[in-house]
Amino acid sequence: MRISLIFGGFITAIAAAFYPIFVHPLVFTDQYKKVQRINRDGIDQAAVQPVGVKVWSDPYKPVSK
Repeated sequence: MRISLIFGGFITAIAAAFYPIFVHPLVFTDQYKKVQRINRDGIDQAAVQPVGVKVWSDPYKPVSK
């Protein structure tokens, strides 16, 4: 019984730690998109990009021909 309580407490602690990292952003995507839009406003990607590295682009965007 004691081992199961310790194991259950460990699993609960892991779940509590992972919730704000993984679950919350997946559930509230609009909120995180809004925050990222505000944080990245006014930043020139090409100016902060390291030399020789391609500027990031959306990999899921349809390819235009």
